Amino acid sequence: MARSPNPPTDRDSAERFNEERASYTLKGSDQPDLERGVAVLRETVATLPARPGVYRMQDARGDVLYVGKARVLRNRVANYTQVERLPQRLRRMVSQCRSMTIVTTNSEAEALLLEAQLIKRFRPPYNVLLRDDKSFPFILLRAEHDFPRITKHRGARKAKGDYYGPFASAGSVNTTINALQKLFLLRSCTDSFFSRRDRPCLLYQIKRCSAPCVGRIDAAGYAELVGEAKDFLGGKSSAVQQKIEAQMNQAAEALDFERAAMLRDRLRAATFIQGSQAINAEGVGNADVFAMATKAGQVAVQAFFIRGGQNWGHRAFFPTHTDGLDEEEVLTSFLGQFYEEVPPARLILLDRELPEAELLAEAFRAGAGGKVEISVPQRGDRRRLMEQAQRNAVEALDRRLAESGTKAKTNREMAEFFELPDVPQRIEVYDNSHIQGTNALGAMIVAGPEGFLKGQYRKWNIKAAQTDDDFAMMREVFSRRFARAIEEDPERTGGMWPDLVLIDGGKGQMSAVKDALEELGVEDVPLIAIAKGPHHGREGREVFHFPDGREKMLPVNSPVLFHLQRLRDEVHRFAIGAHRDKRSRAIVASPLDEIPGIGPARKRALLLHFGTAGKVRAASLEDLQRAPGVSAAVAQTVYDFYHPNE
Repeated sequence: MARSPNPPTDRDSAERFNEERASYTLKGSDQPDLERGVAVLRETVATLPARPGVYRMQDARGDVLYVGKARVLRNRVANYTQVERLPQRLRRMVSQCRSMTIVTTNSEAEALLLEAQLIKRFRPPYNVLLRDDKSFPFILLRAEHDFPRITKHRGARKAKGDYYGPFASAGSVNTTINALQKLFLLRSCTDSFFSRRDRPCLLYQIKRCSAPCVGRIDAAGYAELVGEAKDFLGGKSSAVQQKIEAQMNQAAEALDFERAAMLRDRLRAATFIQGSQAINAEGVGNADVFAMATKAGQVAVQAFFIRGGQNWGHRAFFPTHTDGLDEEEVLTSFLGQFYEEVPPARLILLDRELPEAELLAEAFRAGAGGKVEISVPQRGDRRRLMEQAQRNAVEALDRRLAESGTKAKTNREMAEFFELPDVPQRIEVYDNSHIQGTNALGAMIVAGPEGFLKGQYRKWNIKAAQTDDDFAMMREVFSRRFARAIEEDPERTGGMWPDLVLIDGGKGQMSAVKDALEELGVEDVPLIAIAKGPHHGREGREVFHFPDGREKMLPVNSPVLFHLQRLRDEVHRFAIGAHRDKRSRAIVASPLDEIPGIGPARKRALLLHFGTAGKVRAASLEDLQRAPGVSAAVAQTVYDFYHPNE
């Protein structure tokens, strides 16, 4: 049987591994594995109920191969046992199946939602995957304050208030919030900042806040502004504009030109919000719009978010593991995963009919707070909007293919320059950060062919080398990093081993790293040190040091050089940021932190009573026992810590 490559652990590399693993063809020698897989399925079918639910197929290692839903579990899983009717892709999947996990649900719609959750969690190689898992930003009007604050929000919607979104990007929500501040003069400051003010801040001076913090507007007037903002964001923008225009005319007739000018500026802000939308969504109301494009084996899904007839941004998605699947199946799986966290609009417009549209609408009902309509527009404003989405999908896919070609070419040239046998799938870049040896730490970033793998970044607090010896620090970092790799993944099958290691430094750092790896018996990891070159500080004159002592340089305008500079700059950013965090924590650290069993509350009680950590140390046992909130046992613990010989 053909052997698959070693599976890596980072997410993006794991997806590429899964794609490769799923692409192997069954040969004659694979027949026993196919029979074993079918036997597992038949054994499972014998115990399955005739109920809806979700099933997971797992391989010999317990890794999830596929997550599927079914209206009748018994019938759906039984279909996989009829291997002569299965396409080659599913036969490969069955041949790798060694166990199954079954979860029953109350309905097929509930099964669809659970399926999307499990796909996002396990990222199986035979499921369509939505790779972009960034949370979408919302506008939040907080409700737990007399003067509600307008702010950008990501993540779980736990705070009380009104949420408006999703917006496609942080840029689109920031632009909208800035315009809304000019339009409704709502505050954006934190509650603590608000409570400390004794005079208006700069936002009031530039007419982006009504300064409720210092009484420039009363609660009733501010509540009216909040109500107008809710109406505007809720789709009643025309009524709000008409009201502001009427107020402006009244102020002008009363010769109150200062107020008229302020209202004019607010009206311009409202016009800006509507006029800045690149997509004409007039007459659509609230809707999410999706169009799909396919080319060269890749898929793009373009999404528009329309709220209150306004475009709140658009984004292109590129789902993976789509080979051999119908476009309708891809889009159905995409929508299930997309709405796993994002609340659906009550109207979802698609560019094609889906066989499971009714099931999707039923599953999305709870998240949308009411009935969801999924339709394919045929005419009018909706049809024109869909045609625009289709054009954007095609253009996004063309850009994606062009960028992928450029990246692949750069990666191939980099592999040739560093004399590697193949394009590296995992690149690790290392740097140290410290100030004269204090708060020293080592940092590692990880990159793959498609970009940075930030979930794999690591940092190490330097323990042994507490001096400003960069070489000793680098030696310690590599000793700890690869000692763990040897212990946890000695066969190099778990993806912990890099295909290329880049070190920020020159000959000294290279020598230190080589010594550390040789002591561990590691001699086959490609190493390259990046030094600034003869003109220190000049970009483009970097010198690349090889383990055998050779040095190479790249042309100043080389794309490979730009790529390597970007990798080096990223590890600098990560290392410096981690060092600043460590230094900040050290500044606020207290000697009481070293006492075992003394938590934040008791530490606070001791400091409030005695004033300083030094006075706590000098206190007698009786004085410690008299401190509020400190028990006799805690007082004894503190006293014993500072007086071990007594």
